[in-house]
Amino acid sequence: MRYERNIRFLMDNGLLETMVKADALVRKLNSLSIVQQEEMNATIRELFGTVGVNPSVSANFHCDFGCNIHVGNNFYAGYNCTMLDYAEIRIGDNCMVGPDVGIYTTYHDEKPEGRYLSGYAEPITIGNDVWIGGGARILPGVTIGDGAIIAAGAVVRNNVDSRTIVGGVPAKFIKNV
Repeated sequence: MRYERNIRFLMDNGLLETMVKADALVRKLNSLSIVQQEEMNATIRELFGTVGVNPSVSANFHCDFGCNIHVGNNFYAGYNCTMLDYAEIRIGDNCMVGPDVGIYTTYHDEKPEGRYLSGYAEPITIGNDVWIGGGARILPGVTIGDGAIIAAGAVVRNNVDSRTIVGGVPAKFIKNV
């Protein structure tokens, strides 16, 4: 999916309003105390496209639209999680995302002409029972299978098989679980 990140394009396509709403909800979410669990859950449900039971998002969360993020039951995102959701991000049940993780559906053209204002987005799918270690980066178009572990600091640019551990830059197979 091709997109442009400029005000005119966003306004013409009705996206600016969605981004403004998401920005307000993200600010609200990030201002809540961990003891305000009911309000946090309600804000997550208003921000994300779909949410299972027992969601938890730690402080300093960021996203573009929110409505393109879909999480299953028992979802947890650690501090400083960023999800660039120009395309859909689908995360299964019982998934844990460590601190400082980036999940990015967006990328830009290799050619410098026009790179500043436009780019592309591809969906990301993360299966059930996945653990993503701190500082990992999940790149556009990636699918991560059920039960996989993404090691801390990994940069995942290719699909990850179920019940495997990957790590490194770029992420490579380490072992089966």
